[in-house]
Amino acid sequence: MDRLIDGYARFRATAWPERRRLFEQLADQGQAPRALVIGCVDSRVDPGMILDAGPGELLVLRNVANLVPPYAPDGAHHSTSAALEFAVRVLRVPDIIIIGHAMCAGIAALMNGAPGQATDFLVPWINIAALAKSRVLACDDATDPQLACEHAAIVLSLENLREYPWVAERLADGSLQLHGAHFDIRSGTLKLLGEDGAFAPA
Repeated sequence: MDRLIDGYARFRATAWPERRRLFEQLADQGQAPRALVIGCVDSRVDPGMILDAGPGELLVLRNVANLVPPYAPDGAHHSTSAALEFAVRVLRVPDIIIIGHAMCAGIAALMNGAPGQATDFLVPWINIAALAKSRVLACDDATDPQLACEHAAIVLSLENLREYPWVAERLADGSLQLHGAHFDIRSGTLKLLGEDGAFAPA
């Protein structure tokens, strides 16, 4: 904790004076982020850093394995869906970007089984991507099943996004676009999902 407080002290001494006017403007005028980014909770994958975005530019939603659950408006707790609704219906972001990443522990748990001490919530959550796993296992040419499932989970989450009626409405009128991306921690390379279904360097 001491290192984090030291970091805050550096922020107050350097970053805050430099960006004070921006923060004041954001406080006065509210936020109008350029995109909603759905990323993984993995501490090595910071969407703001990867996209070199400043305060107010991105609305960032992070969960295990950057998953979007199916549309299910019931009485249960749905933090990811609530954030989606806020971004799409209230803030009206023009873009949603799902950023997966290499060596994703959530996808590894999906493929190989979750750690025994993390079954209360992790297993039901990652099973959202069970269809992605099935698709990968059905392919004989998947030389790297982990990577293939990371990609397939992004595609599945984009499919799930399109099931949300207010996402579908904005896609239909052209005011919203969906994007898939995959970040390789080892190389620093960001790949984007193309219309041909393949990921290529941005």
